[in-house]
Amino acid sequence: MRVYPDQISQHLKNPQGCYLLFGDDPWLIENCKGQILAAAKKHGFDERVHLTQETGFSWNDLIQEWQSMSLFASRRIIELTLPQAKPGTEGSAALISMMQSPNPDIILLIHGPKLSAETKSKWFKTLDASGIYLPCTTPEGKQFQRWLDNRIHHYHLQVQMDAKAMLFNLFEGNLLAAEQALQLLQLLSPEQPIHSDHLTDYFEDQSRFTVFQLTDALLGNHQKHAQHMLVQLNGEGTAMPILMWALFKELNVLLSLKTAVEEGAQLNSLWQQHRIWDKRKPLYQAALTRLTLSQIEHMLAFASKMEMNLKQQGIEDWTAMSHLCLLFDPNAHRRLAHIELQT
Repeated sequence: MRVYPDQISQHLKNPQGCYLLFGDDPWLIENCKGQILAAAKKHGFDERVHLTQETGFSWNDLIQEWQSMSLFASRRIIELTLPQAKPGTEGSAALISMMQSPNPDIILLIHGPKLSAETKSKWFKTLDASGIYLPCTTPEGKQFQRWLDNRIHHYHLQVQMDAKAMLFNLFEGNLLAAEQALQLLQLLSPEQPIHSDHLTDYFEDQSRFTVFQLTDALLGNHQKHAQHMLVQLNGEGTAMPILMWALFKELNVLLSLKTAVEEGAQLNSLWQQHRIWDKRKPLYQAALTRLTLSQIEHMLAFASKMEMNLKQQGIEDWTAMSHLCLLFDPNAHRRLAHIELQT
């Protein structure tokens, strides 16, 4: 049975024999797993066995765990990690066989990356029919807004609309970072109303420069300051994927806004749609005025090649990052756009 992560608490009064947690969001997987384990413990599932499908792994070990009695006479949780989300022929047969001989004293908890065609396989359908499938895919747009509202309510925070818009813009696509930010706000402002100015102060305190300051400098075309920030961020050990995420986000927003404007839309009608609060509107207006649509598209293509090199070859190319930042200046863009990044 498919159940979405924000609904899992409603299905834990009577733990199921099998839970499937698959998706690309580590926070959702860990959060759902934590809730399942806590609920299971209340029902006497105190012992926990970890297995991972890796070199040397035997499916017979899993079957033996399923069929054996606990050494401590307690109910058990068998946690199985499938790094590729594919149990293979032998694993599929083992899982199907286990579901045909249910063990009321064992909960099987399986997790791995996002599923695709595997949802149509016999092993998945068998396990899905015997328990609960939780698709742990990072929420976007309105789904992320609902997740954010729920977490704000969870921490009993008084987050005002401008601050919500800022949190949405900063953290959409990164639940772990959003959760950490809300935990920080609970410590700093547990009872006071929280506005966007407070968020700027809090997050700027975390390091000498932040990726958010860098993107603001780039939108405003403060190139000297931006390049200085980039050097500092590199020196402070800022992870390249975080920078890539931030720049991709800004470039995609610029692309969407520029396309809409060229099709006749008015900017005033687009701010709320893209969760852009008043303080940042002038930055986007400045970037949209000086950059052409083709320049923005070129920057996105360049960033995509950087991301490919990072993911496939592990190359953290800070020179290319500096080049990408320079392209926010149309004058530099005209001089540098011919330089291609090798993949």
